[in-house]
Amino acid sequence: MNKFKAISFVIIPSALFNYSCGKRESQNTTQTRPNIIYIMTDDHSYQTISAYGHPLSKLAPTPNLDRLANEGMLFQQAFVENSLSTPSRACLMTGLYSHQNGQRQLGTGIDSTKTFFSELLQEAGYQTAVVGKWHMQCEPKGFDYYKILWDQGEYYNPEFRSKDTNGKYIKEEGYASTLITDHSIDFLEHRDKDKPFCLLVHHKAPHRNWMPEPQYLDLYEDIEFPVPATFKDNYSTRCSPAHTQDMTIDKTMTLIYDLKVQELKDTPPYDKEWNIESLQYSFDRMTPEQLDSWNKSYHPKNQKFIDQKLKGDDLLNWKFQRYLKDYLRCIKSIDDQVGRIISYLEEQGLMDNTIIIYTSDQGFYMGEHGWFDKRFMYEESFRTPLLIRYPKAIKAGTKTDALVQNIDYAPTILSLAGVEKPKEMSGTSLEALFGGNKPADWRTSLYYHYYDYPAIHSVRRHDGVRTDRYKLIHFYGKGEMANDEDIDCNELYDLQTDPNELNNLYGKAGYEKITAELQTALDKYRIDLKVDEY
Repeated sequence: MNKFKAISFVIIPSALFNYSCGKRESQNTTQTRPNIIYIMTDDHSYQTISAYGHPLSKLAPTPNLDRLANEGMLFQQAFVENSLSTPSRACLMTGLYSHQNGQRQLGTGIDSTKTFFSELLQEAGYQTAVVGKWHMQCEPKGFDYYKILWDQGEYYNPEFRSKDTNGKYIKEEGYASTLITDHSIDFLEHRDKDKPFCLLVHHKAPHRNWMPEPQYLDLYEDIEFPVPATFKDNYSTRCSPAHTQDMTIDKTMTLIYDLKVQELKDTPPYDKEWNIESLQYSFDRMTPEQLDSWNKSYHPKNQKFIDQKLKGDDLLNWKFQRYLKDYLRCIKSIDDQVGRIISYLEEQGLMDNTIIIYTSDQGFYMGEHGWFDKRFMYEESFRTPLLIRYPKAIKAGTKTDALVQNIDYAPTILSLAGVEKPKEMSGTSLEALFGGNKPADWRTSLYYHYYDYPAIHSVRRHDGVRTDRYKLIHFYGKGEMANDEDIDCNELYDLQTDPNELNNLYGKAGYEKITAELQTALDKYRIDLKVDEY
């Protein structure tokens, strides 16, 4: 769409908006409906939130996110419907599966005639806002206020568009995570305080290429993060997609763009790396002070790496460590900014009547199976963090292992606001889980479908079904990229005995019954949901 191509590079100072700390907001006694703040990051893995107890997060704790978990509910089995950014955002806004809302892949696709939950909240008297990454090729619908990033957004000095910029994206000085929080707090400060509000805070971080903010450029530098047990996975029992993917730390992750060793940009063979120009663009947009801080931190580390002339496993481990450190530095900034929002709500007396939801648009690989990125139905990308704090309905420290999915978020927000969800929404409100018990009629399986092929990372199309214990995946379709063949292949995993999904049981003796049961469940999803390809 043409309006996404008109960018005005006007630099304005970073607005570290000052909010009134000395006066608490008087609570309107007629406002019984809760406020809602939905915070969503891009590519944040559950492994890197310390409330989930993963070894990585113990070395890089997230105290503000942990507070949401400790004072609210931690969902231990939250998943997405399609592990990809734009489709996930469409699922959030519509409460529909990808094939129902039209956004099956990145780029175009969203059916903007579908109802967004924000429209229903607005009609019901809520003041609505979205700040940060929008990433759908349609106007934000149902929002009184928006401040959205250009495309993915840049980490340093990003461009934002609002209702007041006449369609132009205006460059602002600062770090993306901080600026998104600045604008979120600005909305809260200037909203109509006689209305309940729903604010969506959509962070750019920790999306590739993981550029930390100045104060954290050297954070975790002396820590050696543990390599996952499946780091050297050889995919021996898997269908061909695990072999033909292009998302390994070893071969796919680049030294220059991903790991920011810019000193190699004119050195063969590294000068052939893709996206060198994109990294240079990121540096060119920095202020002199930002660039000086970056160079003082990264140049000595990079030069030490170059001088070592690492090869083989030593090089692979170095890449893994640099990736993890940069990623986790970005997470540290996110945790700080969540803390800023919590502090604002406390100072304004809004914590008791504000629901805070924290999640990611999908999971992410922290080296499991040798990978980064997402897309596959395997656990690390299929599963996502989900924390909800709402003291009026959720007892502190509650956990649930109920199967939930991102198509449930819109129905949940509507239900909490006292708005009936449209009948066509496929998701289910999570309110029934807030007491800590799982209703007898709660779902016993989930449906997943990934469509984005041919595309970056070469992950083949697949759908599947997951229960509490088992997972059946079906890979399908014509091979449309180099060395890819036509495929019709299945994988079956027992997540109880094989949580790392290393042993494909499909077709093995003794698993005929569970295979048939899962296939029946998968076929039922395809029929009931009117899935048109598989």
